[in-house]
Amino acid sequence: MDDSVVGDGEGAAAIRTHGLTKRFGAHAAVDDLSLTVPRGSVFGFLGPNGSGKTTTIRMLLGLVSPTAGQAEVLGLPMPRAARGVLPRVGALVEGPAFYPFLSGTANLARLDTADPLAPARTRRARVGSALERVGLSHAAGKKVHAYSLGMKQRLGLAAALLSPRSLLVLDEPTNGLDPQGTREVRSLIRSLADDGTTVFISSHLLAEVEQICSHAAVLRSGRLMAQGTLDELRGAARPRLEVLTPDTSEAAEVLRGLGLEIEPAGPGTVVGLPAAEAADGASSPAAAPAAPEAVVAALVAAGVRVRGFRAEATTLEERFVELTGEGFDVGG
Repeated sequence: MDDSVVGDGEGAAAIRTHGLTKRFGAHAAVDDLSLTVPRGSVFGFLGPNGSGKTTTIRMLLGLVSPTAGQAEVLGLPMPRAARGVLPRVGALVEGPAFYPFLSGTANLARLDTADPLAPARTRRARVGSALERVGLSHAAGKKVHAYSLGMKQRLGLAAALLSPRSLLVLDEPTNGLDPQGTREVRSLIRSLADDGTTVFISSHLLAEVEQICSHAAVLRSGRLMAQGTLDELRGAARPRLEVLTPDTSEAAEVLRGLGLEIEPAGPGTVVGLPAAEAADGASSPAAAPAAPEAVVAALVAAGVRVRGFRAEATTLEERFVELTGEGFDVGG
């Protein structure tokens, strides 16, 4: 069967991997990765620098062959079906590269000419439209060597948008952009998703992912730590309850009775966390967190003088630090 004309069936994932592995000598850059990216999602691929994100992308695009495992993109096996897949995928990986002494328009026209499926009669209109979408119309005739890093990043995005794409793969898409440029790229990504394009974003910026992604996966040292919707990832972490009271011992006893673990805190403060999962992943019924209002009622009923109470919502940053043991850049 010709892989170039099948796949991408109804309900198929935009990206699916099973046991995907890439070794460089004894080092596993990507280790047994099983990932599912739903069609139509904006999917954040998160991890500290050096966690294997770019190596994974290069395997998905057929730029690097896996040591083991399988990858499907738009329902087709990669790299075997690259001819059928890549014309439907726009990608910006490891920073854009252009001819420095050609203009932005000329660079995009040369790239489009190299695409055998790109119609020549619409080239000028498509190049102009792509430059306009990324806010570079004013610099279309300027030579690229005079572009700032952020402008080159925008031009790379424009190159990925020269033709309609079913999937857009972006490696650190806001790298080098000023705050206004970052907001514009986020808006562009949302508009692409609204049009039905699946957008796969590799990033270490939590703010970027929280503002534009519907799903995410967390990678650490080449291994998948978690994946799902953002709400699922947040919900997997433990919310934090903070009680301000002069009766710290009594308050701690009430919280323990509700199945909470007590975390060290300052004077006059008691902090409770839902019980952690057992080592085998199972959790006891007592681990289910009580509603904040039920906690306050229990404290008052026990005669605890409550001066203040705060239930902190789980953040992605806390969950990712919990999963990876490393801090993330939360800027954007």
